[in-house]
Amino acid sequence: MLGSRPGAIIAAFTRSRAVFNVFKSPVPCGMVGSGNPKQRMSQFSPPSPPPRSAWHPQRLAARLPYLRRRALLAAGTRAFFIARGYAEVETPYAVPTPGEEVFLRPFRTEAVSSTGERRPLFLHTSPEFAMKKLLAGGAGAIFQFARVWRNGEEGDLHAPEFTMLEWYRPGADMEGLIAETEAYFRAVLPPVVSCRGVTTDLARFERLTMAEAFSRYVGADLLGTAGDGPALAAAAGTALRPNEAWQDLFFRLLLERIEPRIGRAYPTFLTHWPAAEAALARRDPSDPRVAERFELFVCGIELANAFVELTDPVEQRARFEADRARRHAYSGPDWPLDEELLAAIAAGLPTCAGLALGFDRLAMIAAGAPRLSDVLWLPP
Repeated sequence: MLGSRPGAIIAAFTRSRAVFNVFKSPVPCGMVGSGNPKQRMSQFSPPSPPPRSAWHPQRLAARLPYLRRRALLAAGTRAFFIARGYAEVETPYAVPTPGEEVFLRPFRTEAVSSTGERRPLFLHTSPEFAMKKLLAGGAGAIFQFARVWRNGEEGDLHAPEFTMLEWYRPGADMEGLIAETEAYFRAVLPPVVSCRGVTTDLARFERLTMAEAFSRYVGADLLGTAGDGPALAAAAGTALRPNEAWQDLFFRLLLERIEPRIGRAYPTFLTHWPAAEAALARRDPSDPRVAERFELFVCGIELANAFVELTDPVEQRARFEADRARRHAYSGPDWPLDEELLAAIAAGLPTCAGLALGFDRLAMIAAGAPRLSDVLWLPP
C-alpha cells in the first residue's frame, strides 16, 4: 500500500473496522457523542489502582485502555508522516550540549572510554539541535519520536522523562506548518475531544497573535511595552515582584491570564511571539518586533511549540550567548556551546519550519485520560 498509493494509508488507517471498534469501545477515549460526556466518562472509567507503593498488576490493568489508545495514536502518527514523504530518524540521547534555554535543568551523565577518559554528557531535553544538523546535511523532511528528559518537572501534566514528537519540513513557512498541524490533528483524533473536563471541537482552529492575546485578556499593549517591565506591569494592573524582569512578567501574565482561557472550545494557535522570546525562530520579515513562533493549545493544554527556523548563524550565536549569560547568572557555568550546530547552520540550514509536540499529552487527549501517568506504560 505504501509503495503504490502513499495517501491511502491514512484513509485505510482511519476507516478500518479495528480502529472504529477501538474508538467505540466503552472507555473514555476523548470522543464525545450524545449524552453528558462527564457522566459517560465516569461510567466507563477504569478501576482505581492500588496505592502507589510498589508495582502491582492492577495498576497496569487500570491504564491499559488508555495505553491502547496511545499505541493506536503512535501508529496513526507514523502513517500520517510517511504518507507525506517524511523519513523517521533517530538521534543520540546522551549529548555534550542538551540545549540553551535559560532555566534548563538536564540530567547529567558521563561517557567513560576504554582508557578511562571521562567525558561529561547530558540527556537531551529536545532532539532539535541534532535534527537541524540532519536538515543541513540534506536529510529532507524528517520526524522523530524522541525520549527526552527535563529535571524538576512532575505533576498531572509533566514527567521528568517523556516522549516528544518533533518534525521539520524544508521550504515550509508558518502558514504551511499550521495547515499541516491541523491536518495531523484531524487525521489522528476524533472530531471532538474531551480531557480533564474540557471539550474541544476540531471543526475549526483559532489563531491569536500574542499581541492580541495580551490586549484581550491582560489589557496591555505587549509590543508597546516590550522590554519595559514597569510599563507592562502598570498596563496589566499588577506589581513587579522582587527581581522580576520583563521576560519574567511576560511569562507570569501568559500563564496566569491567557493560557487558562485559550484552546478550550476550539484549539488555539498562539502566534507571533515577541522577538525577545524568539528562541530559535526567525523574526517576522514584515514586523521584526515579533518572531515566527507559535504554540498550540487543545482542551486547555499546551501541546506544541513551533518555529519558522532561524537560518542566520551570526544571529543564532548572539541569541545563544545571551541565553547562556542569563542561565549562568542563575545557575553557574554548565556545558559548552554547540559549535557543530552553528557550523551546520552556517553550512546551509535550509529555510524550514519545525514543531515539537508533547506526545504523552496528545495521548491523554486522545484517550480522555486525566493524568500524564495514565498514558505511560511504566510511570516513574
